[in-house]
Amino acid sequence: MPTDPVLVVHGGAWAMPDDMVDAHIRGVTNALATGWRVLDRGGSALDAVEEAVVIMEDDETFDAGRGSFLNRDGKVQLDALIMDGATLRAGGVGCVEHLRNPVRAARKILSESPHVYFVGEGAEKLAAEHGLPLCKNEDLVIPREVARLREYQAEAAQHGNDLFAPTISHDTVGAVALDRNGNIAAATSTGGTLNKAPGRLGDSSLIGCGCYADNLSAAVSTTGWGEPIMKLVLAKWTADRISAGNLPEWAAQEAMNHLKQRVNGHGGIIVLNPQGHFGVAHNTPRMAWAYKTVQKQEAGIAREA
Repeated sequence: MPTDPVLVVHGGAWAMPDDMVDAHIRGVTNALATGWRVLDRGGSALDAVEEAVVIMEDDETFDAGRGSFLNRDGKVQLDALIMDGATLRAGGVGCVEHLRNPVRAARKILSESPHVYFVGEGAEKLAAEHGLPLCKNEDLVIPREVARLREYQAEAAQHGNDLFAPTISHDTVGAVALDRNGNIAAATSTGGTLNKAPGRLGDSSLIGCGCYADNLSAAVSTTGWGEPIMKLVLAKWTADRISAGNLPEWAAQEAMNHLKQRVNGHGGIIVLNPQGHFGVAHNTPRMAWAYKTVQKQEAGIAREA
């Protein structure tokens, strides 16, 4: 019995300024259209989330791929994870500096390697061995982010800055999908936090933290301040709530409440179960999201409830 496909994407949760709203809506809408083409022709949820995330990695609006935040040394370091709910196979990369699309490398690990996770040079070597081109780190750096880092560091030197304030962008991108065969998948990709220490890894690419998928529960992708999300293993925590019989709408909101109450964290989450029910929630001022089902499509910037 074929199931109707569903695709949900997010493009970050933070205090997004008014002049960036349109670019975020365009970006998530483009990602949705690309991922949906895969599902509409009978492709897998895994392929759909990969293709949707690639579009956002290639869009300089988001903190993923080219245009990502710079670390303290002025470099881009990228992390990504992709997971297949049917098999529990996953692939993750961390701290890569020479890949335009880290989610592509993550997919190669899932498909071609017995391992789940590669970091740094090892991840780049595996990617190159499987036909993914490497680039210079400078190719991932854009003038907007050079200026942003300089301004942030000057401000921090004078007044001290909260590295994880909700006003600092958390434009991590992610997607969750259900395909016609009833399988679900999730992917998350990020450039991490502005001015992060070199080598710092956030939640996005860690299995069960920023990304998780299991056909017996749910597909989940998170965004936001990574350290508190990691402490709660929040994606898996949310999937477990769905295993216990809760709907994704409830589980998503409950996850945000848990994040705030337990560790004073902030962020956003998208959740999808194998029945096609999904939830979107956040506890930041705004979150970019979009979804499509056979009956309906919507994209927008959710405001804090």
